[in-house]
Amino acid sequence: MDMTIVSSREGGGRLNYDASSLDSLYRGRLVELRELAESRNISKGGSVEVLRARLIRNLVLADLDLSWDGIQTMSHNELGGILKVFGIKSSGSQRERRQRLWLHLNFDSRRMTIERLAEMDRDDLHELCVRLEAPLTGNRTVLMGRVAGVLTNQLNGWGRIKKSLKRNGINFSLGSVENEVLSNNEEEFEPVDADFHSDSPIAVIEDAYDSLILGLDTLEPVIQEDLRTVSAFVEDLDRIIGTILRGSGGAWGESQKELLLRLSKRRGWPVNEE
Repeated sequence: MDMTIVSSREGGGRLNYDASSLDSLYRGRLVELRELAESRNISKGGSVEVLRARLIRNLVLADLDLSWDGIQTMSHNELGGILKVFGIKSSGSQRERRQRLWLHLNFDSRRMTIERLAEMDRDDLHELCVRLEAPLTGNRTVLMGRVAGVLTNQLNGWGRIKKSLKRNGINFSLGSVENEVLSNNEEEFEPVDADFHSDSPIAVIEDAYDSLILGLDTLEPVIQEDLRTVSAFVEDLDRIIGTILRGSGGAWGESQKELLLRLSKRRGWPVNEE
């Protein structure tokens, strides 16, 4: 049974996979997965989850470039669809999705721990920072802290498939297949427990930017220009709106909107009040 997920790659590329094969990999036990790997000349080493990810990569998604460079070229929606195929958390910003996919493909979550980082030298930590898109400056302790921050943020999001998939596999009813296809095509946002007294998490800022530019080339030129202008000031807008909300106790109305417009004009931003 083939299942097709429409990706957002330019050129109308599609992500195709055999749902029956994927289902058997979700349900497979270590002995069964090792036998399958051996029959396909694929390395059978590692834990059951490491082996499962390797088999999905090589047998289900063999046509995709899942190297680090390949992952960097993937769109927000495409990353979400691929993470779902691997059976792990698929939400988050584009950077978080890239980080999670790369970790899932290259490490055992039981061994890639903060304690393990303490045993690494600076060069290894620097390389991890490169792959996890973290800042590269600082001594060994600083770099270790940055990698540890990513691992903490990604905790329980990678390294093992969801329990429901391991227990039940894929539901092959027509409705469930259609819903799976649709859910992989839709933008996915998780509700954020926001506190306007604190700075917004980086993931929220990135999601705001991604949502502004998503599908930009399909809109009218005037709207494209407006959205590009707004997207260029996302971080500044977040700080200004946060300041206004703190001053109003979280309330937002006409007076807060007028204050936002005045502050925007003072910064020299192009503002049209119509």
